[in-house]
Amino acid sequence: MNILCVALQVYWIVVVARIVMEWIPVSYDHPLARMRSVLRSATEPVLAPLRAMIPPVRLGGVGLDLSPIILLLGLSLLTGAICN
Repeated sequence: MNILCVALQVYWIVVVARIVMEWIPVSYDHPLARMRSVLRSATEPVLAPLRAMIPPVRLGGVGLDLSPIILLLGLSLLTGAICN
């Protein structure tokens, strides 16, 4: 169980890192672009189905994607249920 708890916590950190990296403008030849690509490939298999179920919230002319927030909430609840 300890390994699962650590894996859930590490994945939570990966999701938060992706959220932060998405806000940083980086060109494709920048070294951070590779890290952003790795974070996307690690999180997109979980975020894509959530994104398909939960439409973005419209804030004026901008859509706010709630799928990362829902994923973080789910990971926190799962970690609390399994690891405590």
